[in-house]
Amino acid sequence: MESSQIVEDCGGVVQLFSDGTVFRLKHIDFQMPVVDDQSVIHKDCLFDETHDLRLRLYKPTTSPPPPGRKKLPVLFYFHGGGFVVGSREWPNCHNTCQRLASGLQAVVVAPDYRLAPEHRLPAAVDDGVAAVKWLQSKAVEEGEEWLSSVDLDHVYVLGDSSGGNMAHHLAVGLGAGSTGCDPVRVRGYILLAPFFGGIVRTESEEGPTEKLLSLEILDRFWRLSLPIGENRDHPLANPFGAGSPDLEQKQMDPMLVIVGGCELLRDRVHDYATRLKQMGKKVEYMEIEGQEHGFFTNQPYSESSHDFIGLLRGFMSQNSTDDQQV
Repeated sequence: MESSQIVEDCGGVVQLFSDGTVFRLKHIDFQMPVVDDQSVIHKDCLFDETHDLRLRLYKPTTSPPPPGRKKLPVLFYFHGGGFVVGSREWPNCHNTCQRLASGLQAVVVAPDYRLAPEHRLPAAVDDGVAAVKWLQSKAVEEGEEWLSSVDLDHVYVLGDSSGGNMAHHLAVGLGAGSTGCDPVRVRGYILLAPFFGGIVRTESEEGPTEKLLSLEILDRFWRLSLPIGENRDHPLANPFGAGSPDLEQKQMDPMLVIVGGCELLRDRVHDYATRLKQMGKKVEYMEIEGQEHGFFTNQPYSESSHDFIGLLRGFMSQNSTDDQQV
C-alpha cells in the first residue's frame, strides 16, 4: 500500500497529506520575546462552546478613556496567517494587542477562529461574526467585570492580512451601523494589508519577494483555505470577482485601509480602496513607504508602529460620532 505523501507544506507548521490528513505543529519555537510592561492586563474567555473557540481580552491598567469619553472604546483584532496559521497566544499577536490596548486606550478583543485546511472558508468569517455576537450577548449579562468599563456604542474592527479580509466581510455583512448587533455599534473598520486574491496577477504580486512572504506562500494559503475546487476569484478571496456581492449597493461603515509600500499585496489593496471610494464609500487609504507585510504585527513597538498607532487613534476619533457620511 502506497504511503501518504505531503502535498502542501507551510514551513513544517502545517502539512496537508495526499490522504486528506493534516499535521499541525503544536509547539513552535518563536524567536520573539513576549513584551509585558505592566501597562495592560489580559484574560481568556470562551466565546464559542460549539467549536471550543476562545478570545483574549486586553485592558489598560492606567490609561483613562479617550478625551470626551467616560468609558473605553472596544477594538476587535483579527490576526493574520492566511487563514491557515496564527493564534491569540502567538507572541506577535499578543504583543500587538498589548500595544493596541495601551496606545489606543481601548479594550482589545482578540478572537481565535477556525483554521484551514481542517476548516475551510467561510468558517473563519463565521467565527468573526460569532465573536461580535458574543460581545452583544455580554451586553445583557452581568458578571463580566472587564466589560463594565467599555462603551459598546464605540466599537472598531481591525483585521491584519487574512484578518483584514475578515474585516471586509464583516463590514459587508453587518452593514452600516451594525443594527443587528445592538447595543454593539461598530463605528469603523481598519484593514491592515488585507489578504485578497484574484486569478489575474497584479504588478506588485509579480514583483520582488518579501523577506517573510512570497507569491508561492500566498497561493498556498488560498489552496488550503478556499472551498475545495474553488479559485482565487471566489467571493471570499476577491471582493470584485464575478460571484461577489455588488458592493455599490451595500451600505458600509467608514474604513481605513493600510498597506506597506513594499508589499506583494500593495496593488490589490490599493485597487480595493480606490474602487470603494469610486462607489462613494468613506475610505481612507494609507501606504506606508518602505514597509513589508507584517511591519506592525512583527514590531509593534518600533518607531513606525508608533506612527501607525497615531493613524488608528485619528481614525477612531474622526468616526466616533453619528454625523458620518457613509
